[in-house]
Amino acid sequence: MRRLAGTRKVGHAGTLDPMATGVLVVGVNKATRLLTYIVGTSKTYEATIRLGATTITDDAEGEVTATTPTDAISDAAIEAGIAKLRGPISQVPSSVSAIKVNGERAYARVRSGEEVKLAARPVTIHSFDVLDIRHGVTAEASADAMDDGVTYVDIDVSVRCSSGTYIRALARDLGADLGVGGHLTALRRSAVGPYTLDRARTLEQLAENLEILDIADAARALMPVRELTAAEANELSFGRRIPASPEGLHTSDDPAAAFAPDGTLVALLADAGKYAKPVLVFPPDPAAKAEPKAVAEGTES
Repeated sequence: MRRLAGTRKVGHAGTLDPMATGVLVVGVNKATRLLTYIVGTSKTYEATIRLGATTITDDAEGEVTATTPTDAISDAAIEAGIAKLRGPISQVPSSVSAIKVNGERAYARVRSGEEVKLAARPVTIHSFDVLDIRHGVTAEASADAMDDGVTYVDIDVSVRCSSGTYIRALARDLGADLGVGGHLTALRRSAVGPYTLDRARTLEQLAENLEILDIADAARALMPVRELTAAEANELSFGRRIPASPEGLHTSDDPAAAFAPDGTLVALLADAGKYAKPVLVFPPDPAAKAEPKAVAEGTES
């Protein structure tokens, strides 16, 4: 993206697992200042969970450590198991996650042969919906002797969750609850907050046409909006405070995006008593037409 945009000032709002595809939000130039507020937004995924096998990585890239027949697992049992994983839960991240343990990534420690146990953390599963359930037998089975194969169940799901949730861990925990083990075989991130897959572009498409979302549009989609008068916009451009918003609910962690009458993004505002103060100010860019200044809503792989 640095090469395509012709600038070193590029950042992202959270990477994907190696086997995953989908939306990766990238900020270019001054839009990198919005990334802090994007990182913590909810994420939406489409995934396939396979019941009947456990892997060392909780996904299809890891070695299978155990298999269990799934003949007795009903669709109703699957639905009941998923229901337990909705809402606020305490989740132990996958041991091969990028979480740092004493300064080193957990996955690096696991790959070096170390046993890693991570602490549980609170996450919220806003929705966890079953799209399809398929019962099958692995290829080892012959047509005349189905018992020679290993039975499994594949479940296509859609999950909307808080930041920091591991979909691999949901697959693992569902399999453990049902007593047959589970892991992830496919994962695609379809949304990061308000930024969705339908507006994402592949790197190849961006190489042909650097189509990126204007910073003002990115902020309008992401945050509460406050429309300013010309006088208020002028005050904020100098970093001065203005009267608080009527609702007075905006904080430094959840600011409002303030726009000048011409639609330009002027600042991010936090209310403090009778006044609203700028958390970030976006000064006018005289070279705006000559350089990228927006959020690339997503790159798609």
